[in-house]
Amino acid sequence: MSLRLYNTATRAVEDFVPLVPGKVSIYHCGLTVQASPHLGHIRKEVVFDVLRRWLAFQGYEVTVVANVTDIDDKILAKSAAAGVEWWAHAYRYERELHDAYAALGCLPPTYEPRATGHIPEMISLIEILLERGHAYVAEDGSGDVYFDVRSWPRYGELSGQKVDDMAPAEDADPRGKRDPRDFALWKGHKETEPETASWPTPWGRGRPGWHLECSAMSGKYLGDTFDIHGGGIDLRFPHHENELAQSAGAGHGFAKVWMHNAWVTMAGEKMSKSLGNTALVSEVTKAFDPRAVRFFLLAPHYRSQIEFSPADETTRGSLAEAEKGIERIDSFLNSARELGVAAGEAGGPHWEAFAAAMDDDLATPAAVAALFDAVRAGNRAITGHGEVSDLYATVTAMTRILGINPDEAPWAQTSSGDDLGPVVDRLVATLLEQRAEARAAKDWGRADAIRDTLSEAGLSITDTPEGARWSLEKK
Repeated sequence: MSLRLYNTATRAVEDFVPLVPGKVSIYHCGLTVQASPHLGHIRKEVVFDVLRRWLAFQGYEVTVVANVTDIDDKILAKSAAAGVEWWAHAYRYERELHDAYAALGCLPPTYEPRATGHIPEMISLIEILLERGHAYVAEDGSGDVYFDVRSWPRYGELSGQKVDDMAPAEDADPRGKRDPRDFALWKGHKETEPETASWPTPWGRGRPGWHLECSAMSGKYLGDTFDIHGGGIDLRFPHHENELAQSAGAGHGFAKVWMHNAWVTMAGEKMSKSLGNTALVSEVTKAFDPRAVRFFLLAPHYRSQIEFSPADETTRGSLAEAEKGIERIDSFLNSARELGVAAGEAGGPHWEAFAAAMDDDLATPAAVAALFDAVRAGNRAITGHGEVSDLYATVTAMTRILGINPDEAPWAQTSSGDDLGPVVDRLVATLLEQRAEARAAKDWGRADAIRDTLSEAGLSITDTPEGARWSLEKK
């Protein structure tokens, strides 16, 4: 395997060698399900989905664990403000997260554990840290348990900081702390919080700290040491720094490689619920082809920042360009199929360039360039009656790895049933023929009316040199 990845822990691009031959284990932090997911959240899902597909294409058995944080301060606050139970609030937005996965064609994780389902593992981890002298129970009777950052000489290694230069932890009141930078492993129950949001422990009822949850769940499903830990760059500190400290402090090897994707920004600022500058996945995928939105998120290098702002014509132009790119890919594949081209073998200079880019720290900009070079070569071959089969296979393989192949779920055309499929196809084809006749007669009002009718029925119409094509819009 020639894959090289940038390891945040060492700040260098390194050869990736799986812990177990033929298998790759990946843990990436899922959402705190407090509100609807936005593009900033889902970029991480797209990045690791592409990595997973590339590893699987190379024959690796890939296990992906992505947790759901379904209990924390924000969930309790927002559910109380909405007048609903905290667990109902969390479940609502967990379902929206799954809808966002599906909307952008992300494969579901191998397993998706909830924090509330792993309280025993968290308590066990705290007990180990207490025994090793890396944690302490607050003496104020609050029931809080803290990690003692001064007890762990390596604290700060992931983010490259020194303890004395760090700001105090923000996840709990300073009460009961030995050092303001100590972070909460367990939060004692407060009278203002629901009793259902607490669990019994040797040091009193309460609930887990955010950082503890991921250490416990990754260890349960992937073992004390696993291959890759990922997430957004904003998680590097304090979340991942604290995960590493408590896991390593308990004697675990933890992650071999740390991967972090850059932000999606709006008007130059990180996309964030707290800042109120978000682009919800559910809304963006209504305004743009969902496959193009995925393409927009994966085409830049995962460690580079992406600017998204609906008020910025440049950004809207980027999404429109992504839609045009998808149309170019589809046009070539459709033209090849209409010629009856049978798939040959992926290979040649275009494939070699694509594979080299993917192996070079998931360099998707170069991989996308290789994809469009192959599309251009394929179109020239069609026009010149040249060999198309290998180029068709190459483009097909590239789009499958990037998760934008039009013939695979969830992008493939579907119907309400095998018996109705041909009927629906014929009805849509008839309407498109009538629209083509209206356009030829320059009856633009009638042509637009037919298009609007199809759009209202949930169909997306794309005009190509070979005629109009349709697909189901993804909601």
